[in-house]
Amino acid sequence: MNTDIKTLLEGVRGGSISVDDALLKLKTKPFEDIGYAKVDMHRKLRQGVAEVIYGAGKTPGQIIGIAETMLKNGQNTILITRLSEEAASIVGKVHPMNYDKDARCGIIGQMPAPDGIGKIVVATGGTSDIPVAEEAALTATVLGNEVVRLYDVGVAGLHRTLAHLDDIMSASVIIAIAGMEGALASVIGGLADCPVIAVPTSVGYGASFHGLSALLSMLNSCASGVSVVNIDNGFGAGYLANMINHMNVKNEGINASEH
Repeated sequence: MNTDIKTLLEGVRGGSISVDDALLKLKTKPFEDIGYAKVDMHRKLRQGVAEVIYGAGKTPGQIIGIAETMLKNGQNTILITRLSEEAASIVGKVHPMNYDKDARCGIIGQMPAPDGIGKIVVATGGTSDIPVAEEAALTATVLGNEVVRLYDVGVAGLHRTLAHLDDIMSASVIIAIAGMEGALASVIGGLADCPVIAVPTSVGYGASFHGLSALLSMLNSCASGVSVVNIDNGFGAGYLANMINHMNVKNEGINASEH
């Protein structure tokens, strides 16, 4: 990742930016203290992805202030996760946004064009898993990935999964989201030749223990290449899938430095 630093250094090498100007950009303060938050301005330089606002527990006024700081410092697209509909209506009056009620995500600014190495498939066991899936899908889309949604393809009707083998086999990364016993991740993990990120959801009856059963099933998957994030953590899955789907940028930088 770290495409901003790479572009900056290539500009120095190519003569389009001076060493002093590049140094000034790198020395710009790494965060801005606005009292109730220290907004990380160097997150994109360090990790390749700018800071995301976690909306739960923040007042609309705090979210507005953090977003203003990000926009002022050149962040063109802002993702706000776990944002309530009530808070979104207030924030949206100051910073127009696209709000997804199911995913509880708000997006300020324009969606970037996809620039990953392939497609990220987001699959769910059932329709009840869609809110978590949409958080994952929107996160991946905001970070510059092409996303394919395969919803309600759980193992209770395995033919539904097998009907999408082309999408599964051509994916760069797959996010498998399921509650109940969480078997979807193992099934997809046994079919796909790419990394599979399993997301247990809190969907299920009493003995599912609010997603704990699915979490343990996914952790104990016998399919190789399956990793697991926390219960209902669609954002974490979408973020990790984005990192995997952009590894070519890092590899290109390494290869260029070797020549």
